[in-house]
Amino acid sequence: MLLDAVSGLAKSLWPFGSCDDDIDASRAMGELVANLHYEIIPMASVEQAIADLPAGSSVSVTCSPANGIGATQEITGRLLAEGHRAIPHLAARMVESAGHAAELAVWARTVGLDEVFVIAGDAPEPHGPYEGAHAFLVDFLAADPGLSRVGVAGYPDGHPFVEGAVVDAQLLAKQALLADHGLGGWISTQMCFDPDTIRTWLDRERRRGIVLPVRLGVPGVVDRAQLMRVGTRLGIGASLRFLSKNTATVMRLLAPGGYDPTEMVETFADDAERLGIEALHSFTFNAVADTRRWQEAILHDAVAI
Repeated sequence: MLLDAVSGLAKSLWPFGSCDDDIDASRAMGELVANLHYEIIPMASVEQAIADLPAGSSVSVTCSPANGIGATQEITGRLLAEGHRAIPHLAARMVESAGHAAELAVWARTVGLDEVFVIAGDAPEPHGPYEGAHAFLVDFLAADPGLSRVGVAGYPDGHPFVEGAVVDAQLLAKQALLADHGLGGWISTQMCFDPDTIRTWLDRERRRGIVLPVRLGVPGVVDRAQLMRVGTRLGIGASLRFLSKNTATVMRLLAPGGYDPTEMVETFADDAERLGIEALHSFTFNAVADTRRWQEAILHDAVAI
């Protein structure tokens, strides 16, 4: 009876999602959460976000139309100097020329990057010759950036501006291009709040021949107002269109405290190996401290079992 009382108290005090009694599920979740990559954004709040990072974190640095590739490069350099594993986002539509692509390759090699994430980007009009990620990757990799792995984007909910058949063909082409250069790669999924949609997409991609591991994109512990405000400002409103589709998720966002990723991560923990999910990519919107506390709580719970 005392054990039941303690268990009930622990559940009532648990600050994130549900406290699951399933030992295997908790351990599986701990393994997934241990490999969490924080995404930060070059904007005013980035200073506090950097200060709140755990030591030696894997950190993605976005590339927004408002701040440009230069801001991404500057923050990447700072993170490397502080001992983090920095992964800059290179937005193809913001690259000005083939020469600029070669300059970025030289920069990556000079600062000793191991990974970059390449995406088309949100610029309304290309700044140079690259409409999408693949064409940029061809020139960038030809200039020998000295990388081990390159990340590309996956769209479980579909791309808002590109037909599905084109997205499918491009993903296969990117995978083949990386293989041709002897590079490893990974897919980071764009924001999607429907586990069934994500699982269906993953199963489908594996059947199509996509073998790249996946970093599952989930929001961190983010206040709902901040999620909407920052998302809209950064031009990623398309990622928030789930609001028109998923009433249950909307209600969770409207609850006190905003979005909690526990339930989403828990859904995939046991099946992560089969689906090829190697890590979590956390859209923190620079609310790193809250997401870090969530990660530490999950890991503490897993270790305590």
